[in-house]
Amino acid sequence: ENFLDPKKTGQPVVASFWHYSIVYFLYSQRGNAVTAMVSSSRDGEYIARLAEEFGFDTARGSRNNKGVEALKNMLRAIRGGNSGAIVADGSQGPPRIAQPGAILLASRTGAPVQPMLWAASRYFTVRSWDKTVVPKPFARIDFFYGEPIKVPAQLKPEGIEEYRLLLERRLNELYDRAWGQYNKAGH
Repeated sequence: ENFLDPKKTGQPVVASFWHYSIVYFLYSQRGNAVTAMVSSSRDGEYIARLAEEFGFDTARGSRNNKGVEALKNMLRAIRGGNSGAIVADGSQGPPRIAQPGAILLASRTGAPVQPMLWAASRYFTVRSWDKTVVPKPFARIDFFYGEPIKVPAQLKPEGIEEYRLLLERRLNELYDRAWGQYNKAGH
């Protein structure tokens, strides 16, 4: 079942996942009505090209550069019927510590946050802050979807923090379960 394509589900969601998994996430969701927030950095350019090749719309920005513009573009896309995709730990980390972006989008649009991640039986790890994972050929890959998080409208900062911590906890629980099935403490 595809949880992200609003044409199939009838409702956009804000997909949120850890940065390590971005490459295969884009591949697995190709062709769906999804707008991905991608860093405006030089490294982000590669991800943006890959996302667009797979049929995603992109909203470019990061904490330090055009972040507000990217957030506005994501809001427009979700209100226009696309699902949104945003890495929970941001473009610069630290790894597996959620940033508030997904919660802000959900609070402003009414779309639930869909925690998700995947794990692979065999994979390559890229030397980077997030240890990006690319599945090896013929690896078994399993997706894990957490309970959607319904975020109240127009949250105040303390509410955003509460839901940010909830997203972080749910993603880390999924992460432990996903990688644990391969008897790994992590990737």
